[in-house]
Amino acid sequence: MAGPQHAPHLHLAELTASQFLDVWRHFDADGNGYIEGKELENFFQELESARKGAGVDSKHDNLGDKMKEFMRKYDRNSDGKIEMAELAQILPTEENFLLCFRQHVGSSSEFMEAWRRYDTDRSGYIEANELKGFLSDLLKKANRPYDEPKLQEYTQTILRMFDTNGDGKLGLSEMSR
Repeated sequence: MAGPQHAPHLHLAELTASQFLDVWRHFDADGNGYIEGKELENFFQELESARKGAGVDSKHDNLGDKMKEFMRKYDRNSDGKIEMAELAQILPTEENFLLCFRQHVGSSSEFMEAWRRYDTDRSGYIEANELKGFLSDLLKKANRPYDEPKLQEYTQTILRMFDTNGDGKLGLSEMSR
């Protein structure tokens, strides 16, 4: 019988966007876009284990107290769940790329404006090359340095996150998630 399955890459070193997505998917087991309930408990236990392994001393012994303190600090909207943007604040994610992406398309009007601008062929889909252009502009706007391999990684990560039917392009319903 195999031992407990540990979260991929959950340690205190900086995570790439792809590693961050692996961690997110590991803990958001039901895929609903939140880490909550038992998922949150599992996340917290893994995080504490990683912190202890890195020599970070914990000031409380009670897991419940630690979780409450943690949620007060990181659950920005106090809904009792961790969202992707909140997790991006918790884990040292490389360039906080995912948070930057979400903030850029925060409102529905900004989202639709970005959609129309980057769906250059008006196909109703954002293909990989159009997504790459969007991410390039986003990184420039945020004054974040990047190179071609990093831009390609970010493009593939966004596709992995939102391309639910696996066709290599993002439909409006997939992107609106």
